[in-house]
Amino acid sequence: MQIGVESSRAVENKRVFVVDGDEITRAALQFMLHDENETHELNSLEKAWAKGEEWRPDLILLGLAIVGERGLGVLADLALRFPGVKLLIVAPSDQDPLAKSCLDAGAHAVLGKPLTIASVRYKVDVLLGRRKLPLIPLAVLT
Repeated sequence: MQIGVESSRAVENKRVFVVDGDEITRAALQFMLHDENETHELNSLEKAWAKGEEWRPDLILLGLAIVGERGLGVLADLALRFPGVKLLIVAPSDQDPLAKSCLDAGAHAVLGKPLTIASVRYKVDVLLGRRKLPLIPLAVLT
């Protein structure tokens, strides 16, 4: 049963890879996203690259630990292998220094823990172009 899912999203074919060494994080993200996306959970970059040859992802949620192990260059590798893919870094905090460095190295956003259905779906929707970031009006000083 799909709860809180718009019918247009349920039939839309957006492919999301959740690539993280932590099985619990992968499972939680897959559970939160599977109603609105074709979501695949993978425990390594090698598996993501292999699956991506057959089924190219629109978005990759990448665990920060993988970036820590492989270095920031992994973000450029993903962008080369999957042109146009959006990269969302899953981090212990959106203020994590390595996560912030990922933004400078090509990641599109950071998803900090704790993970909630609302925060995960919102960030994914923004990156997939389903939702726009809110505009904050600036006051005009006179």
